[in-house]
Amino acid sequence: MKRIFPTTARFVGAFTDRVPASTLPEVVFAGRSNVGKSSAINLIVGQAIARTSSTPGRTQSINVFDIADRLRLVDLPGYGYAKVSKSMREDWKHLIGGYLTDRTTIKLVLALMDARREPQDLDRALLEQLGALGLPVLGLATKVDDLPKPKRNSTVAALAAAHGLPADAVIPFSATEKIGLEEAREAIAWAIADG
Repeated sequence: MKRIFPTTARFVGAFTDRVPASTLPEVVFAGRSNVGKSSAINLIVGQAIARTSSTPGRTQSINVFDIADRLRLVDLPGYGYAKVSKSMREDWKHLIGGYLTDRTTIKLVLALMDARREPQDLDRALLEQLGALGLPVLGLATKVDDLPKPKRNSTVAALAAAHGLPADAVIPFSATEKIGLEEAREAIAWAIADG
């Protein structure tokens, strides 16, 4: 299989309404605010294309990146941030739901979950929605570098079980220590291999 990353990438746009159609395969990053979506994208691509922030709720649009004219990475707004207004949360819900429902080019959704936290109802709701839509999902258990090494694998396995996912459907991930980087890159390559 041909290697994709690291590679060149460009920002396509930030969309607060409808995301324009594309013929390229798409890989989607979804998860709670401050779970590390932008950091994961930057690490996987090998360049700082997604804006990172220590302030939760910074991504307020669907951000799309073109990866070497071979695929698109799509960064969804983070959910679960209490300081965002109720109306904005509703707007995001409709924006995200409409995007996920209407796209035929989505090849993989990377569902990011904070490995340091107990299983979250909002994460479970996202996974149920993705399952109902028949979208392929791989979980990334982020920030595992903050866990003691002997507890990392068991914590990730427990997280997968709590969300009804097979143990191999959630990989330990750390943008800081590059844990899970090659596994994530390989999953993306496999997902888009058929076009």
